[in-house]
Amino acid sequence: MKAFGFLSFGHYASDPRQGPDAKGMLTDALEIARGADELGVNGAYFRVHHFARQAAAPVPLLAAIAGSTKRIEVGTGVIDMRYENPLHLAEELAALDLLSDQRIAIGVSRGSPEPALRGWEAFGYTGSTDPRGADIARNKFDLFLRAVDGERLAEADPRQFGPGQRLRVEPHSPGLRQRLWWGAGTRETAVWAARHGVNLMSSTLVTEATGQTLGDLQAEQIDRYREAFAAAGHGWTPRVSVSRSVFPIVDAEDAMWLQLRRAEGSDQIGVIDGFRSTFGRSFIGEPDELIDQLREDAAVMAADTLMLTIPSQLGPEPNLRILSNFAEHVAPALGWQPNTQGPVTGYPLG
Repeated sequence: MKAFGFLSFGHYASDPRQGPDAKGMLTDALEIARGADELGVNGAYFRVHHFARQAAAPVPLLAAIAGSTKRIEVGTGVIDMRYENPLHLAEELAALDLLSDQRIAIGVSRGSPEPALRGWEAFGYTGSTDPRGADIARNKFDLFLRAVDGERLAEADPRQFGPGQRLRVEPHSPGLRQRLWWGAGTRETAVWAARHGVNLMSSTLVTEATGQTLGDLQAEQIDRYREAFAAAGHGWTPRVSVSRSVFPIVDAEDAMWLQLRRAEGSDQIGVIDGFRSTFGRSFIGEPDELIDQLREDAAVMAADTLMLTIPSQLGPEPNLRILSNFAEHVAPALGWQPNTQGPVTGYPLG
């Protein structure tokens, strides 16, 4: 592990007695990101969900964070392509990339199950023959990449430009593709992402249940991704992230997390989208114990970026304490140093 950040699910409540409301969630996210930047944490990443009391429309939040921090990378895990206009998304992310001095790490994918039945159709995106919408997500992603790469996709008005001219979406941010990630829950999808020349954001679960740990399943996924990326000859070094829930117990103030150990102390098997899947455990314990456990997690050690899933609904103070404890007592033993130079740019393969 060479970089770490936090991954927020952005939950909020209709009743402020049960947690932050929508505005509170957004302002808490901004405060947590500012505090994380001061700690030298590498990244602030946010889940994106629709028709739910969770974070959505990430660009305004990421822009606010980028505008009020100095070094921290801002990103998503992940934007659901089923709900997006590919060209509009390419415009928005190019603008965000330019304003943030290339401090973005934007994860996109087909997305996870949402509360709405075929909710993307309510957004105006119809025509999917797949009940999960994977077909339109991948078709949109292909068009999105072409726009990001600056391909001239629209015929120009000949009255203004003369005949035969074509236009690209603006603004254009050179190198933006190298700051895009695909969220993959299978080995096959990871290889697909490698062939498309984007970074890998290994999902919070794997849609397999073989008896192997999540870490071992993801490590195999990462190996296949890197082999496929190298074989494709893209000419640059990709990044790989995994996410984990980690709660260091440093003193009595942290003892509240021990109640999670019994419920979430081992990998879980469940069904998502009709597939038996492996979900990750929570790591809870004293720093030396966590260091040993994370070193034994093959995916954590294979990845260059670790995203800590945080209980954002509890507010800035406990979440910044989690990040501070991890940064001070755990992360240095795993190869991390405080972020003093800006966003991570990539690491050698292998």
